[in-house]
Amino acid sequence: MATSPSATIQATDTTTNTTSTNTTSGLNSPVTSKASEAAHHAVDAMAVKAASAEDTLRKTAASSQETLAHKQEEIKQQLQSSYSKTHELAAQNPLATAGIAFVAGMLVTVLLRRS
Repeated sequence: MATSPSATIQATDTTTNTTSTNTTSGLNSPVTSKASEAAHHAVDAMAVKAASAEDTLRKTAASSQETLAHKQEEIKQQLQSSYSKTHELAAQNPLATAGIAFVAGMLVTVLLRRS
């Protein structure tokens, strides 16, 4: 049985697991080549832009994480300082502390009864 050149190409492609183009099928036409090249360039351009956007996003996220950690530490220190000052004030003025607690309790009770 005689084999045509395109059949020989197909057989070679199947055994070597490679892809080749068949000149008789129109895959190497100028329009197809140009469209394929344009598509490859578009995909490559999008990949570059996506990589740049990802890099910017990662840098912004890292910067935000550092800023938030710094702010969290500042707030912890401020809360600790406020707690220490309040504790000192309550220890120095126990009668005033009891009076403030009593008034605050009365205020909360009045507000809750109105609702």
